[in-house]
Amino acid sequence: MISSDAFDYINVLNKAADASWLRQECISNNIANDDTPEYKRQDVDFEGVLSRELRHIQYDSLDKKVSNLKLSRLDVGTYIDSANYSYRIDKNNVDIDTENVELASNTIRYQGLTDSITQEFSRLKSVMK
Repeated sequence: MISSDAFDYINVLNKAADASWLRQECISNNIANDDTPEYKRQDVDFEGVLSRELRHIQYDSLDKKVSNLKLSRLDVGTYIDSANYSYRIDKNNVDIDTENVELASNTIRYQGLTDSITQEFSRLKSVMK
């Protein structure tokens, strides 16, 4: 983590990219365990955590909200999704088609996040010239 107000967005984007990477691992595990009896799919909810944290800081501009975020509160882990729901006889709740769509979506999200981080550094570099 870089501790300067100039890097606030980069730090949040970095946390988002880390969460996206973790989500990619979860989706890959879900796909790999498609045939495992009683396996429950796992997921990551970074967007929900970020939304809750931004709502705690009301009536401020987005810049102010981002600078006031506590980055440690943006650490996310995996959770079991729909643990009690399964439409299959083997009680596995992985839908391979949904997982493949989520995998493609998350790949695009991760690429967008890394591009955004690169652009932020490019902006800072151009300002320093």
